[in-house]
Amino acid sequence: MKSKILVWGFAFTLLFALGSCKSKESAYKSAYEKAKEKEMTETTVEEVTPVAKPAVTTNVTVKKEKITTVEGSGLKRYSVVIGSFVNKTNASSLKARMQSDGYQAILAQNAQDMYRVIVASFDDKASAAASRDAIKAKYSPDFQDAWLLEQEY
Repeated sequence: MKSKILVWGFAFTLLFALGSCKSKESAYKSAYEKAKEKEMTETTVEEVTPVAKPAVTTNVTVKKEKITTVEGSGLKRYSVVIGSFVNKTNASSLKARMQSDGYQAILAQNAQDMYRVIVASFDDKASAAASRDAIKAKYSPDFQDAWLLEQEY
């Protein structure tokens, strides 16, 4: 008889414990209605200010190096460099990625055996700077350290 009372007591306790954990729908409904009401009363107008593109100046920093073309062609006086690598495989991989994006990427090597991945090459500094800024904007946050290289002859 004692075991029946213990079993019934345990079952009753378990039933009570599980029943009290059940969430009340009215609490959720009340919170939902308050949030919906607050949303309806708040009418905020966001003001969008246009972001001006930074002006490209011809007075930009340029690094001068003597480089030789390893892969590709069309190297001119000013080039936009997006990557420098010691390992040729890594440089070739980035070059291939940029070519698949439509760039005429060039792989060049300097006197210190660094491989430069060049995505654009120009005769004038202003065009190179504009191209560098466009690449930085297009691939943000990647290639934020893109720089200009002036080839020494």
